[in-house]
Amino acid sequence: MELDIAKNIRPARPEDYNQVAPLIIQAMEDLACTFANTKNSQEAIPLFEHFFQKKSNQYSFEHTLVFEETGKILGSITFYDGALLSTYRKPFLEYIVEKYRVAELKIDDETEPNEIYIDTVSVSPHHQGKGIGKQLLAAAINCAKKDRQKRIGLLVDFNNPDAKKLYTALGFQSKGRKNLGNCIYEHLQLEL
Repeated sequence: MELDIAKNIRPARPEDYNQVAPLIIQAMEDLACTFANTKNSQEAIPLFEHFFQKKSNQYSFEHTLVFEETGKILGSITFYDGALLSTYRKPFLEYIVEKYRVAELKIDDETEPNEIYIDTVSVSPHHQGKGIGKQLLAAAINCAKKDRQKRIGLLVDFNNPDAKKLYTALGFQSKGRKNLGNCIYEHLQLEL
């Protein structure tokens, strides 16, 4: 990933797993618990630590940028080519069925071909409101533009109007709804 981004943002490394997994879970909320077959989000951490350290899956370090300050990761963003969703999702779904005894889930494709998909974006609770999320989004948009992509998209929870306000301020527009787990999300896209 060739980057021209803010000095505090860098590509994630496998050893960042213990700082990034809780951020991924924070972004996913109840869905992370559904995937780990638990009601306690702390019990989902090992699942996301495992997949973050591996390549070729939707939660991999290789698709993640982190915002780091004084050696501490304060935020992360994970994004990838939407055309590869089924390839990246397959090992994850197989693993949770086997290891976490999750019944096979019927979930919509959360993205589509010809879209760079932002799977998760998250900022540590004590550092929200400082522009870190906006910087991470700008970095992902910059990467997509450098790769000559035409659009970038994400899902936003209907119960999170503050996040939607941030995305729409950046130019994202509603493209419909998607079912994921037991929730319905709004699909937003930005033409690049």
